Amino acid sequence: MPQVYTVHLLLNPQPEGGYTVTSPDLPELLTEGDTLDEALAHAQDAFAAVVEMYEEMGKPLPAAIQPAPSTIHLHLPVEVP
Repeated sequence: MPQVYTVHLLLNPQPEGGYTVTSPDLPELLTEGDTLDEALAHAQDAFAAVVEMYEEMGKPLPAAIQPAPSTIHLHLPVEVP
């Protein structure tokens, strides 16, 4: 089973539409998506790439990036029509 991490993400809506995703804990993580779902999927891919880069450099992940507990808590905005 792959390792699951807790990562603080910022999803900023863009004026032209879509979202930019960054992480205050991983400055190398930068991606975007046209929808929230797409932005989150791209964030997962970007995080995996950053972890791989850190591993290749022999550098530990920042202390704020921790393996997730067995229960994951999410705070997601939900739009109700």
